[in-house]
Amino acid sequence: MSLSTDKTPTPKRATKKTRETRRTLRLPAFASAAVCLALTLSGCAQVDTTAPSAARTEAVHGAPATFGTVDCREAKCIALTFDAGPSENSARLLDVLKEKKVPATFFLLGKRHIEKYPHLVKRMAAEGHEVASHTWDHKILTRISDAQIRDELKRPNDAIERLTGRKPTLMRPPQGRTDAHVHRIAKEMGLAEVLWSVTAKDYTTDDSALITKRVLAQADRDGIILLHDIYPGTVPAVPGIIDALKRRGFVFVTVPQLLAPGKAEPGEVYRP
Repeated sequence: MSLSTDKTPTPKRATKKTRETRRTLRLPAFASAAVCLALTLSGCAQVDTTAPSAARTEAVHGAPATFGTVDCREAKCIALTFDAGPSENSARLLDVLKEKKVPATFFLLGKRHIEKYPHLVKRMAAEGHEVASHTWDHKILTRISDAQIRDELKRPNDAIERLTGRKPTLMRPPQGRTDAHVHRIAKEMGLAEVLWSVTAKDYTTDDSALITKRVLAQADRDGIILLHDIYPGTVPAVPGIIDALKRRGFVFVTVPQLLAPGKAEPGEVYRP
């Protein structure tokens, strides 16, 4: 599937078992805010990714059968995720999620977002959503020094921990671009990377009906949906997306719930 540009270590050697359940994702060498329309484009780097089903299968024997009230080994689970907030649209989004009883995972930006809307960060955590990092200033991590990567990851983590009392364990690299240096530093900082399998490319349109159509066309079991609550067409599309997917039998979960009874391991990259 194509990857959104999200414009707003050497991979660990797999065992025979994990080779069968892991997929290789090719991430494009973007010259600008372009979309990787084919995973085999020349110049793309290979990154080993772990599917949610593999994380569940590889869970330690005897781990609890469920995380919360949902067991994604049995249920048809899907995760709704939002990048680059909070924004002026986030309060309405949280109202919708509360009304629909749907948990989400928020990958937040620090500069001009966490700084500007700390009350919304607190509300996200208080209402049961997973609060994670999308870096401080949306710098492309593969283009900056190790010290800068650490700064981009540490600052939002510290800010989120101050506001919620819990340090994030997940992060999403801007534009989905990652490499061995990012994996190594993420591992040092206790962070797993989370990519996605469904994108509405909502940065290209304010048409809520089109955003809904794009999500529904790509949705599948164990999917991770990428949306951005910073764009005006996105939040109005969310109620229809939720209702349509519920009619198809999907159960909405956070990313940690999607992996349970497995858990996100620092330095690993997760994608359906």
